Amino acid sequence: MFGMAYDPRMAFDPERKMTDGDVQDLKPDGWWGGEGTLFRDVEFDSYQAGVDFAVQVAALAEAQNHHPDITIHYRRVKLSYFTHDAGGVTMADIEGARAVNGLVEALGQADQNSDDLSGTGENKGATAG
Repeated sequence: MFGMAYDPRMAFDPERKMTDGDVQDLKPDGWWGGEGTLFRDVEFDSYQAGVDFAVQVAALAEAQNHHPDITIHYRRVKLSYFTHDAGGVTMADIEGARAVNGLVEALGQADQNSDDLSGTGENKGATAG
């Protein structure tokens, strides 16, 4: 479980965990999976734009009551979904990833293969995950 010790208070329920094949079939565009986790990187034209995006993802996660790990690396925001009490990816993670994609699209992603959200319509070398 990603090096995390099992905590019986978490109500561990492995029945909800999806198979790797199901994750690959259902994961939204721009996301990749590995070791029972969904990942996506999104690059911005500034640090502040990335922070603003992270805050919007946090608000979305609160509304869904399912929270991704969010890591900010200067102009790049990395999102990771993993359901701890299932020990892997569940439909809640897929739904969260889909909702994040809606947010990315609403922010004006210029090119489906680009995760650059500078608003300029240019791909600044971001790689779709």
